[in-house]
Amino acid sequence: MEMRVDFHTHIIPEDIPNFAQKFGGERWPTLEKTCSCGANIMVAGKVFREVTDQVWSPEKRIADMDKEGVDIQVLSPIPVTFSYWAEPEAAEEMSKIQNDFIADTVKKYPDRFIGLGTVPLQDVEVSIREMDRCIHELGLKGIEIGTNINGKNLDDPAFTKFFEMAEKWEVPLFIHPWETLGRERMPRHNFMYTVGMPSETALAAASLICGGVMEKFPGLKICFAHGGGSFPYILPRLDQGWKVWPELRQISNPPSHYAKNFYFDSLNYDPLNIKYLVERFGHEKVVMGSDYPFLLREIPPGKVIDDTIELTEEQKQDMLGKNALAFLNIEIKEEIKS
Repeated sequence: MEMRVDFHTHIIPEDIPNFAQKFGGERWPTLEKTCSCGANIMVAGKVFREVTDQVWSPEKRIADMDKEGVDIQVLSPIPVTFSYWAEPEAAEEMSKIQNDFIADTVKKYPDRFIGLGTVPLQDVEVSIREMDRCIHELGLKGIEIGTNINGKNLDDPAFTKFFEMAEKWEVPLFIHPWETLGRERMPRHNFMYTVGMPSETALAAASLICGGVMEKFPGLKICFAHGGGSFPYILPRLDQGWKVWPELRQISNPPSHYAKNFYFDSLNYDPLNIKYLVERFGHEKVVMGSDYPFLLREIPPGKVIDDTIELTEEQKQDMLGKNALAFLNIEIKEEIKS
């Protein structure tokens, strides 16, 4: 039985509080309704993104899923809400509101949604506490984190304890670009989305490997958004750097040795790129993801996998659904309706 699981979708509560009024500061995202079925996500008094009710309404999402052939969506917060820059207690409150909303949505429609949470990584002890609540109380299946925390790469020692606990509790991590490097050079052409985000994702993946996080915690389950950005294509260059600069090594083996543990969503738009991911990492490490409901999303979800003629039907079925459930530690039989 083919099942389509869209691993990469974003959601926000319709009634998210105005944290700018409550805590002060201009960087809090707020939702300003423009009509009954639309709104603007506002940051610092400017429109960050125009959205429709797809971004908050489970019922609208289900209607789209039925139209586009998706059985299950994996819900995750919009990265602009990570709020790593804020005071930890305020960011924890923002996290809790979103995590509770996602958990409630899953509880209301358990056959259609799976939830990922968010944590305030600027304070690792607080983030571990909220991860514990997400996984062991709310029943969420993983945590979405950003590619950096206030300019610190993910191999910074400040985050070691977080990754240690994620491995111990077997918490899958979905890493999504945010606060993209080089933003000041990308105001034109929306390069932040098309160039900056793939580069930012590559930096995060390379940091986790070359900084020794993956060697220290080999049981970590990590999936990168947008097909891993540019990381899969620069991996041979990372290997070459490891080879020619032995004095910089913090790991025992070339970077490609550790990359075999990574998963990637399929959002790279081109069967040539899907074929490359499969050949380098194995089809088991690719999960279907569309970036619903935003402009750069794939419609219908899974199209690039369907169009990759080199894949067998079994490989396609794995990538379209089974791999995502396996990554999230969910038994397939739980999700098939009797």
